[in-house]
Amino acid sequence: MKCRKISWAAICLALLLLLVFAWPVYGAENSINSSEGSDNTEEVWENNMRGRVLKVEDLPGSDSFFKSQWVTLEVYAGDLKGEVITVENHLSDHPVYDIVVEPGDRVLLVQEVMKSGETEIYITDYVRDTYILWILVVFLALLILIGKWKGLKTILTLALTMFMIVKVLLPGMLNGYPPILLTIGVSFVITLATIILINGINVKSIAAITGIFGGLLAAGIVMFIAGSQVRLTGLSSEEAVMLMYIPQNVDFDFRDLLFAGIIMGALGAVMDVGMSISSAMTEIYSVNPEVNFRQLMRSGMNVGRDIMTTMSNTLILAYTGAALPLMLLFMAYETSMVKIMNLDLIATEIVRALSGSIGLLLTIPLTVMVSAFLLKRTVKREHT
Repeated sequence: MKCRKISWAAICLALLLLLVFAWPVYGAENSINSSEGSDNTEEVWENNMRGRVLKVEDLPGSDSFFKSQWVTLEVYAGDLKGEVITVENHLSDHPVYDIVVEPGDRVLLVQEVMKSGETEIYITDYVRDTYILWILVVFLALLILIGKWKGLKTILTLALTMFMIVKVLLPGMLNGYPPILLTIGVSFVITLATIILINGINVKSIAAITGIFGGLLAAGIVMFIAGSQVRLTGLSSEEAVMLMYIPQNVDFDFRDLLFAGIIMGALGAVMDVGMSISSAMTEIYSVNPEVNFRQLMRSGMNVGRDIMTTMSNTLILAYTGAALPLMLLFMAYETSMVKIMNLDLIATEIVRALSGSIGLLLTIPLTVMVSAFLLKRTVKREHT
């Protein structure tokens, strides 16, 4: 009965935390924007709604490049819920900016109300969050179905991770706190909470935590030295450049922001490796408590070598997948390898991938050593 009560408490807490993040998706997101001139200040009230496309008609005079449409929609969420409206949709034959709709599509709408009383409604994007939430529900259901009690704990750790990123890490950076120190602190809390919540406080958890932080420290040192020598700017992406113009007027150190992102990106893989090795060594020792320190070390390193290959590929392939369109552009225009390697964007991704992989590799012997030491020391204490 006690376990059942705890399980229900865990489910409720996990769902509550997830609801906190999902609520803005379905809540009314109205806002007021004002454009200030020398004498005139015009306020614009924005009302976000959702609609279902009923009919699409091309306007007369449209050509193949610049097309205008009348789109009839039924509003199913927002202030005009239940009403059928018609809006004008402009297409420019550009797949990045065009929102091509068909009957049955669900779209996001914005209603702009000027201070003068004029109203304009237009389509801003497709509705995607509903389907994303369905995928999330399937993922959580599989966690519970396969993982049972540990699956519930995993949901709690995921909710905590989301909370630390959305409510602590990002707001802290926007408030001007040092990105690297803030990321290290958040990583510390996430790691401790994840490992201890899943496994409790024991030899397996202590060894995993030690290996994880050792690997992250190694990745951070390599990243800092390499980043300084390679002269990475941290401005290799459009998003980083756009941060220079945000309304909060934060004076970011973009190199520190880059390094913080590398640390956070490496954390997941390093945590996976540290926990896997520590868990495997604990199982080996529980099956054969008579194994000596050297044999235990050898077994742990064998497990680590098997993990090493796939996890290193995981990091490299993840970064390659993110830069796939760019790599295709280089190949299409036959750009020389020397020029590619010296681009800030490419050098950033290479340093990111290699420093994370080095941290991952060093996590293996460190976790193996600490696990073997603690396991043998624990038994000696029990026999004395």
